[in-house]
Amino acid sequence: MAEIKAADVQKLREMSQAGMMDCKRALIECGGNMEKAAQFLREKGLARAEKRSGRATSEGMVDSYIHMGGRIGVLVEVNCETDFVAKNDQFKTLVKEIAMQIAAQKPLYVKREEIPASVIEAEKEIYRHQAANEGKKPEFAEKIAEGRLEKYFKETCLVDQPYIRDQAKTVADVIKETAAVLGENIQVRRFARFERGEETPEIAE
Repeated sequence: MAEIKAADVQKLREMSQAGMMDCKRALIECGGNMEKAAQFLREKGLARAEKRSGRATSEGMVDSYIHMGGRIGVLVEVNCETDFVAKNDQFKTLVKEIAMQIAAQKPLYVKREEIPASVIEAEKEIYRHQAANEGKKPEFAEKIAEGRLEKYFKETCLVDQPYIRDQAKTVADVIKETAAVLGENIQVRRFARFERGEETPEIAE
């Protein structure tokens, strides 16, 4: 078994914000490999974050982001469980990143569950007609429509969008990672996106 140095445990703790004993255990499990240990902690943390996802979120913050010399503005509310976490710098950074995501990617909804059934059905009908016009057989048209609807979700739902700083992750992944580190349920409550010249802002809640 590899010797685990106190300095390595401290370094991993600073990287992950996990407890000292958790960091030591992770290093032991991963044979002293720092990167693998960090991944190990992240995976364990994300598992705990999933269990926390049903807990009440009554604290948090509303933040704003103004882009391109005042051409685009965003207001977003992100909730957590305690005022302590709401004041944490990592939580504040997450909220700012989410606001920038909204400014750049123009989501219409926070998550797909908020989309009215009538909107989803209308989109599917368009995709069915597209498939038919492309000469696809009726038995394949429904599957094609489902696939294109999934693409629609990834374009219009904030948490399903690829994260602007790392396309391999979704916004939901980034939220879960922060929740794992901070130990609380974190949820995007609502947002409003304004772009100069638009008749009405894009609002989701």
